[in-house]
Amino acid sequence: MKSTGTAQKIGFTKMAGAGNDFIMINGMKSELDIDWPSFAASLCPVKTGVGADGVIVIGPDSDTDFRFRIFNADGSEAEMCGNGARCAALFAYRQGAAGTSMRFRTMAGIIGARIDGDDVAILMTEPEGLLTGIEISVKGTARTVHFVNTGVPHTIVLTDRIEEEPVHELGSLIRRHERFAPAGTNVDFVEPDGGGGILVRTYERGVEGETYACGTGAVASAIVAHCLGLVHDVPVLVRMKGGDLKIDFTAEGGRYGDVWLMGPVAEVYTGEVMVRL
Repeated sequence: MKSTGTAQKIGFTKMAGAGNDFIMINGMKSELDIDWPSFAASLCPVKTGVGADGVIVIGPDSDTDFRFRIFNADGSEAEMCGNGARCAALFAYRQGAAGTSMRFRTMAGIIGARIDGDDVAILMTEPEGLLTGIEISVKGTARTVHFVNTGVPHTIVLTDRIEEEPVHELGSLIRRHERFAPAGTNVDFVEPDGGGGILVRTYERGVEGETYACGTGAVASAIVAHCLGLVHDVPVLVRMKGGDLKIDFTAEGGRYGDVWLMGPVAEVYTGEVMVRL
């Protein structure tokens, strides 16, 4: 979009799901001619902007309740975000764009959602590309990792010392590893908690750092942990820095389906930002 030199106030709502926070924009009624990548890159930084993991825009869609778009803090557009989708579902409901049961379109496919107070569950797209026991070399050290695409690509690193893992350094190296080029990958560090659940820390592609939580990462971690026999009970409790999530699914013949990501969503505040058009 070419700048016209004019400015416009845009209303937004800040929402958070298990520690992932987002700037929510309602574009259902009017076409917003905004350079969203630049908008996200300028508004997401904590010290100079609103502060968020990303910007989410909901807009009209001919076949579902709304269309979901998410822009990471670096301005890149992501295919999908689990906690972002949960925030979008509650936002759309409170904005009158959908009921307590809804369907919406993402770049990864159509997502279903249901609202129960502040608890939001979303029906994820079917996981793809599940691979276990992938051998890679990271700075000359052999690593065994696992992979699944839960709307976006996730690589799982199992550990028995999750709090000591260099999530930023090692996550950054795996995120850009040639094995996962050209798209890159998110990286999840996973440790069984001894009580049937798992502890997870995530390095997020696009944010380019560790986030308090990651919905698609929680799903990927639960599925890989179940596939490897590290957890047995479903739903799987996933414990992240920002809070707990539950992952429900069916597993038949090594194929995972009917995957639900469940947890609370909080509306933090509403406000306005000035956007130069």
